[in-house]
Amino acid sequence: MPHELKMPPARIARAAERLRHHLYRLHQRSVPPPLALLEMIMAGWVAQAIQTAAELGIADALADRPLSLDELARRVEADPDSLKRLMRALISRGIFRERRGRYELTALADPLRADAQYSMRGWARFVGSSQHREHWSQLAESVKTGEPAVPRLRGKEAFEYLADEPEFAAVFNDAMTCLSAMTALAVVGGYSFDSYSTIVDVGGGHGMLLAGILEATPNARGVLYDLPDVVAGAPTLLAQRGVVDRVRVEGGSFFDNVPSGGDAYVLKNVIHDWADEPAVGILRNVRAACGSGATLLLVEAVIPEHNRDFVGNWVDLEMLVQAGGRERDTQQWRNLLNKAGFRLNRVVHTASPLSVIEATPF
Repeated sequence: MPHELKMPPARIARAAERLRHHLYRLHQRSVPPPLALLEMIMAGWVAQAIQTAAELGIADALADRPLSLDELARRVEADPDSLKRLMRALISRGIFRERRGRYELTALADPLRADAQYSMRGWARFVGSSQHREHWSQLAESVKTGEPAVPRLRGKEAFEYLADEPEFAAVFNDAMTCLSAMTALAVVGGYSFDSYSTIVDVGGGHGMLLAGILEATPNARGVLYDLPDVVAGAPTLLAQRGVVDRVRVEGGSFFDNVPSGGDAYVLKNVIHDWADEPAVGILRNVRAACGSGATLLLVEAVIPEHNRDFVGNWVDLEMLVQAGGRERDTQQWRNLLNKAGFRLNRVVHTASPLSVIEATPF
């Protein structure tokens, strides 16, 4: 049961966010404050139930047709009674549906399929993993000290830990690919790449964002650059998206150098992983690689001035816990870019929580 994802214009998305904010406040005020807070505290249980559905592959099992409880339990190798209890909880949140004794997909359940066009299965598995939960259990200590949890727990930096845990790294990479699919849809809908002939995606993972950009910009070519073990999985995805012949894949570290020759350099959710000093180092390597006429495009969250709920506020805590990085507001981005030799030209908002921060060398 595929559901086509359509991104509205950024201004409509922002208006919808404001409406949702006020409706949520109304929802909170409809019950006593302790009960409203109880709901928020229990949100972690909801996330874990979604992760369990993703891990078991329930949405994949229901992709072809609705199934009875016993049929579904056999497909996902689960205890029928326990599975029924899980499904009952998820159905109450609109994830899956039961009709005439059979379970089926809903619009919210469909993205949990592994092969969904905009799958969230990888993200659910990552956020609900035992490693990720353990890292977030140290949030209080990170807030006290200002230091990330991963080095304290694992004895090594976050990306070193991933390199030493290939199974968890695969879950992480799959999660990043999931988010990149939606990001690509929002970015190409909100920003035109038509003026660029060679687009270098720095830290681009498997190439999901670059593929989306090239699909929308048929006259452009791309360079995908990330660690060798990461980009090793890129050709399959690029071939599936029909752009493999237009992409040169290069392995390396943006802490050492960045490929030259591009007229646009895209970095999606790279800089937010790092504190200011290493972030400036990455940007300076991009500055050294790009010519005076090139454009730097950072696809990142920009913390707004308002105090309404914003996904970036929560990702900011993720950065604190995991890697010691941070989300930044417009002035913080401007200051960071200036230190690396770039001038911030404009911030282009998209329908997603991410914006395109456009800068040029000076």
